[in-house]
Amino acid sequence: MSAVTSSRPFQVGTLGWTAADLDRPEIARKWEEGRYEIIEGVLTEMAAAYFKHGSAFLRLHTQLDQQFEALGIEGAFSTELDVIIDDQRVIRADLAFMTPSDQAAQIRAVAERGRPDPDRSRIYVPPTLIIESISPDHERHDRITKRRWYAEFGVPNYWIIDAYRKTLECLRLVGASYEGDAAGASRGVVEPNVFPGVSVALDRLWKE
Repeated sequence: MSAVTSSRPFQVGTLGWTAADLDRPEIARKWEEGRYEIIEGVLTEMAAAYFKHGSAFLRLHTQLDQQFEALGIEGAFSTELDVIIDDQRVIRADLAFMTPSDQAAQIRAVAERGRPDPDRSRIYVPPTLIIESISPDHERHDRITKRRWYAEFGVPNYWIIDAYRKTLECLRLVGASYEGDAAGASRGVVEPNVFPGVSVALDRLWKE
């Protein structure tokens, strides 16, 4: 452990942070107490969720979870996941869906890193689907930065829900970048091609 790393305060805006720092118990404890990310080596803090977009996001999660189970789409959803893009980029995904093959790849990745418990490890492989809920004043982070990074990481499907604009955008990875798969606004229905049979009723997301 370097002297610089050992003396660095756990403070938003400080430089030189890496994914490896999260293996230190004293740093891991502080990390888990908040909603942090490492952006190009800088420790940052995510904005708190507001009721409006949190409520819409939960309704989307519920619709998808119920439909995936009914359609026999194997896998599982999980929220608030730390995704290791690389050593200097650790971002927190609002929601991710991992298929059995994703989960098997994650177990292998954990083992390759010599970690003892795959159930208590951050995500090292691209989930089949990641969904982000737009936070006010942080639109660029989700629409530009995370979109680019998830593409680099190889996440096949990236969806963005915006409760304030009442939109849902479904993107799929084509080559090295995302292209539109399906989208809708207000009271429409979104039917992503990548998951046949799934349909998201938008008006059920925005109800008060």
